Amino acid sequence: MAHQSKRFRALLPKVPQTAVPLAEAIKLLKTFDTTKFNQTVEVSTNLGIDPRQTDQNVRGSVALPHGIGKTVRVAVFAQGDNVEKATAAGADLVGGDDLAQRIKGGFMDFDVALATPDMMGVVGPLGRVLGPRGLMPSPRSGTVAADIASAVREFKAGKIEFRNDKGGNVAAPVGKLRFSDVQLIENISSFLNHLRTLKPPAAKGTYIRSITVSATMSPGIRIIG
Repeated sequence: MAHQSKRFRALLPKVPQTAVPLAEAIKLLKTFDTTKFNQTVEVSTNLGIDPRQTDQNVRGSVALPHGIGKTVRVAVFAQGDNVEKATAAGADLVGGDDLAQRIKGGFMDFDVALATPDMMGVVGPLGRVLGPRGLMPSPRSGTVAADIASAVREFKAGKIEFRNDKGGNVAAPVGKLRFSDVQLIENISSFLNHLRTLKPPAAKGTYIRSITVSATMSPGIRIIG
């Protein structure tokens, strides 16, 4: 860990004190690629919302044009014909009560949980387990879907889910550091454009207060919104 923090500290003087254009931030971020592994790039935003008010919470999902550069493990709650449809579309796990019992027993080997609307009776009681991990299927985030095959394909291809935390921040993975500049710029722009459409009507003042882009082992760089 000391080695990582030393590297991190060495990068800090390179970080601009003010927000910079996205293209400039990406070029600078690429100079921080000093590790052997391909770091994940993340965008963090601070929103002008009051997370204590349910009508000001922000939650959604968006398909990024270039995916996120990792294999996404998708679990699906389905029954009947939808089991076959989800499996054919590439779901890693498909089940009903059996899958719910495995999750209650501590099984969490997946990145996204999807459900068809008729399975919410089975999924509902898992809220206490899946909710805190941000894995609870929800119509608002596109993870409860009647067309389960399309939902599976979208999430396998790099559709991401996001939601604000208690501080009004929303963070999302938007690719890998070794993506091309254009791929990262297009992914980040897609995420931010979608986030802008989700401004709660009850939120007053500036909606996106700050935007920071960073990689797994790098300091954050503020970008101009």
